[in-house]
Amino acid sequence: MRVVLVSGGVISGIGKGIIASSAGLLLKTSGLKVTAIKIDPYLNVDAGTLGPLEHGECFVLADGGECDLDLGNYERYLGITLTSDNNITTGKIYQSVIARERKGDYLGRTVQVVPHITDAIQEWITRVAQIPVDDSGDAPDVCIIELGGTVGDIESAPFVEALVQLRHKLTKDPNSSFFNIHVSYVPLIHGEEKTKPTQHAIKTMRSAGLIPDLIACRCDASLDDATVRKIASSCQVDYEQVLGVHDMETIYQVPLLLHDEGLLQQLLKKLGLDKLTLQPAQVSKGQALWELWKKTVVSPKDMPQVTIALVGKYTSLMDSYLSLVKALEHSAMRCKRKLNLVPVDSEQLDEDAKEKNPTAYEKAWSIVKAADGVVCPGGFGLRGIEGMVDAARYCREESKPYLGICLGMQVATIEAARTFLHIEGATSEEFKPHESPEKFAVVFMPEGSKEVMGGTMRLGTRGSYFQPGSDWSKLKALYGGGDEIHERHRHRYEVNPDLVDKLEEAGLHFVAKDETGRRMEVCELKNHPYYVGLQAHPEYTSKVTHASEPFLGLVAASAGILDNILEEVKQQKQVNGVAHF
Repeated sequence: MRVVLVSGGVISGIGKGIIASSAGLLLKTSGLKVTAIKIDPYLNVDAGTLGPLEHGECFVLADGGECDLDLGNYERYLGITLTSDNNITTGKIYQSVIARERKGDYLGRTVQVVPHITDAIQEWITRVAQIPVDDSGDAPDVCIIELGGTVGDIESAPFVEALVQLRHKLTKDPNSSFFNIHVSYVPLIHGEEKTKPTQHAIKTMRSAGLIPDLIACRCDASLDDATVRKIASSCQVDYEQVLGVHDMETIYQVPLLLHDEGLLQQLLKKLGLDKLTLQPAQVSKGQALWELWKKTVVSPKDMPQVTIALVGKYTSLMDSYLSLVKALEHSAMRCKRKLNLVPVDSEQLDEDAKEKNPTAYEKAWSIVKAADGVVCPGGFGLRGIEGMVDAARYCREESKPYLGICLGMQVATIEAARTFLHIEGATSEEFKPHESPEKFAVVFMPEGSKEVMGGTMRLGTRGSYFQPGSDWSKLKALYGGGDEIHERHRHRYEVNPDLVDKLEEAGLHFVAKDETGRRMEVCELKNHPYYVGLQAHPEYTSKVTHASEPFLGLVAASAGILDNILEEVKQQKQVNGVAHF
């Protein structure tokens, strides 16, 4: 078992997840198989009940696990498929230990943080680190572990102790190894690079029992050589063990920076991976991945710009839409365009806002009207809904490219019910549960729960099946013309099946449905540059080297090159049998 622990000090939110993902990518480019675990020291069992404005996006895994957004980074960078077990929370650990105590597994002993909680953490890590996460079906060679928060936090103390014990065990085993990357922050104050925060962070780390094998110093610009030497001397590490990780043009270029800084060589040597004998096919695959990555993320400077308006409810914290933003970035790179993503608070588009704050109302609408395309993402609750409905109507009437994700598809359906079917006040059962059922364009799914919130939505990877007569669909063509697609879902409400026939007769076509044919998965307009809604969240499966098809369609249509992209997809499938870039 080989472990790379990525921990943090000074402050949170300085890029541990990106450095962890980048380290994993570099290992993969050597032909190694890599998995990842994120530790979140909060008491919630998972991220499903956490508000997006407090915690950021809730990422959904293929098995339906609702987890921290950093697992999305791991999947995007490493091209792997993780499970809910790859996200460890305090809530999960305590829940498992208490369940065992209730069963009598501890045989009358007093259950304590040490050893029972710390043992449970180590058992969890050891088990999950061996689970295959790619199409090889083989156990991973290396497990990347990211410890959330900062070392020294009360919440993370049991995890730190467990990791200290794990390191002790692994370093005694000649076939195992442990490498700790500690991410710190070097602020620039009055033109001087300050090293004291990093010195104190390493002191706290050592006092907790962890040993830094490498210090990754986050900074705005390249660190002075004197600063690197001062940190090395003060923190009792070699000069080579201090890396400056300065801001890059995009986060996708961080692996290139770390590669140039020599991170891969240090990992291979100190983990004993340079002694492994890898199959030539593995090495070639890793080299091809690295070449494709470099080709994808390093783009010409003078690319034309494409402007996308993101009309949502949580735009005050864009991390609420992290995967969606990444999917747009991947698509823009694929289309060789510079993405200009402009957030729009959907409340400001509402007619009520016109009276309360006419300046904000005019500004919001000016952004939507000037944008090349519009995306309406998922969300919950009534706030801001009318503004999203109005944005969907504007895009439909003005032939502006539109992509509705989850709630964005539902508001497009509500708009169509009001306009095409003349159902005055058409709405969702979610927003106005006591309204007359005849007005529900969107209804509660019968298998859901209104009493228990955690883990009761329709979650995880589900199939969607293109219907007969849907060969005209732009989305179907983007997916390569196949009859079915599989994307991840997270929703409690669905399009009212009783209105589907009338809506289709009026012009809103549900081109893909679930396996029963009763649940609507994709809606689309004919004779429109691009007007697509998906009940699924395809952003969760977008990769740096393979942009999500619905988002690729939106960006391409907004840039006026959708026909070119569709032709490339067609040709790619003819050559490789799959529509994969």
